[in-house]
Amino acid sequence: MLASHSMEDIMDAPRHLTRTELEAGLDHIRQSPRDDGALMLIVRRPAIDAREILTAGQLDTEVGLIGDNWNSRGSTRTPDGSAHPHMQLNIMNARSVALIAQEPDRWPLAGDQLYLDLDLSYENLPPGTQLAVGSAIVEVSEIPHRGCQKFVARFGIDAMKFVNSDVGVELNLRGINARVVQSGEIRVGDTVRKLS
Repeated sequence: MLASHSMEDIMDAPRHLTRTELEAGLDHIRQSPRDDGALMLIVRRPAIDAREILTAGQLDTEVGLIGDNWNSRGSTRTPDGSAHPHMQLNIMNARSVALIAQEPDRWPLAGDQLYLDLDLSYENLPPGTQLAVGSAIVEVSEIPHRGCQKFVARFGIDAMKFVNSDVGVELNLRGINARVVQSGEIRVGDTVRKLS
């Protein structure tokens, strides 16, 4: 593990970017690799509003990222409030978060566990697509991942409008949900390969 942060440690924000400034970064995001990308950051959420930055982690078919609070946090999308099995992992494009967050120390504010330099667009990674990450395999979920009020508080209203816009949804700029289909070890710098 590299570091453990409370949200207060990383909330000091630079000025939030405007929609025009964010849209100026679209070309760079669109140049993300389509098939063989890289795992740029692993963030474990041991508790609400807590972040641990890892150099390596274990993905597990039952609990997602080991040590993350996905399983205990539950979901409003299940009838009994239990964790949704197709939302074990939140994955965000590294170029998208770099643009929105502006500083590397602020990437974990997005709340995702994996940050990939990979084209996460719906066209490139439709639901059911599998990705090999380290010795693990994850599968893209059909459940969309969208900006929320916490995202607005951390990055500004224009950032939420940007990721939830037509082009933002097409490119999955807010990220994607996924589930682990083969347990394994992952490490920052691992190649991420599209399998299907």
